[in-house]
Amino acid sequence: MCGRYAATANPDELVLEFEVDQDRTAEPSRSVLVNPQQPAPGRPDHNMAPTKQAPVVLTRARRDDTSVDPTRQLRLLTWGLVPSWAKDTRVGARMINARVESVADKPAFARALAARRCLVPARGWYEWQASPTAVDAKGKPRKQPFFTTRADGASVAMAGLYEFWRDPAVPDRDDPDAWLTSFTIVTGPAEPGLDRIHDRQPMVLEPGEWAQWLDPATGAADAVALLAPHEPGRFTAYPVSRAVSSSRSNGPQLLEPLPPEELVGVVDPMTGEVLGGPG
Repeated sequence: MCGRYAATANPDELVLEFEVDQDRTAEPSRSVLVNPQQPAPGRPDHNMAPTKQAPVVLTRARRDDTSVDPTRQLRLLTWGLVPSWAKDTRVGARMINARVESVADKPAFARALAARRCLVPARGWYEWQASPTAVDAKGKPRKQPFFTTRADGASVAMAGLYEFWRDPAVPDRDDPDAWLTSFTIVTGPAEPGLDRIHDRQPMVLEPGEWAQWLDPATGAADAVALLAPHEPGRFTAYPVSRAVSSSRSNGPQLLEPLPPEELVGVVDPMTGEVLGGPG
């Protein structure tokens, strides 16, 4: 967790909701994908997967004029953090999440926590619940995907970290391919109710916390303090089609609740009741 989410908003919608100063999603940026991303980067994606480029909100100061206040930007970053010291980009596939319990101590994340924090906008995220009663064809607990979103209908603002990686094989520093900008999502223990789906969840920040989290001047200790558990009840979760398990599946139908008659050994996250029989 978190290994899949829905990023369904267009850049212009994110610019308004997150009070972005500069929309830079149209600028060329390096991708780690061999084949073209589908849907294209910056377009609504109902099944955002690691290694894809996703819209991310961050705050950057101008290198050529430090007297100007930092600007809040919307950029396309690759999901899977690649530290600046990495030998190649393959390490990013193992760093899609940063655990809040160790984020300040891990060498891969500590420097980013201190100065390069971001918000990852989403409609919500997916997680797979292991059934206590139903098994699959291999005799293992049947896994049912759930979609979790905000109960108030607002975007989910997941706490993230980002990093720049310089490719030494590209001599021109101004070449867009010379740099890979990547991000990771900070996760923590799941709150009551959601812990019946999975034991982890992304750390979701409230609008009143965004500015401090994004401010490069905020120290690591103060940033970690923002990741303290919030009051439960912000989210609603429901089972969805198992089609989302394939990263090739996409479209708004992935967010539709699964009909009750299709549930097999599913635990209701709010009541703990097993729905759909043993399977």
